[in-house]
Amino acid sequence: MSSYIFDTRFFIEYFYTKNTEIQKIMKDLLMKSKRFISVITIHEVYKLSFEKEGRETAKLRTTVMARDFKVINVDPKIAIEAAEIRSKYKIPMADSIIAATAKLLNLTVITDDEHFYKIKEIKTRWIR
Repeated sequence: MSSYIFDTRFFIEYFYTKNTEIQKIMKDLLMKSKRFISVITIHEVYKLSFEKEGRETAKLRTTVMARDFKVINVDPKIAIEAAEIRSKYKIPMADSIIAATAKLLNLTVITDDEHFYKIKEIKTRWIR
């Protein structure tokens, strides 16, 4: 079973796509993997869901995510690695934290975010 860290972009697609074929692929990937997320992803999904659909939806989604994924907190080691990645690749802080988590835990990032494709120290994958 493969181990993945799921970027926020995965959840945006998962929650908002109308493409049933993509939804099926995403569900299959979730069922057949060890699932990790950064605590940063919970923040980003909560914010987006709160702004688009309200507090109750945001709470429900992030509660389910915290239950169904292993949530990785930002510790000093991840923070330092993220700062180095952020500086080297000039990417946003949230992406650098997720990338550092992937690097240190040897996880593949599930994303279509172009920032991650620049980072040579990690592996990425997308559903299409």
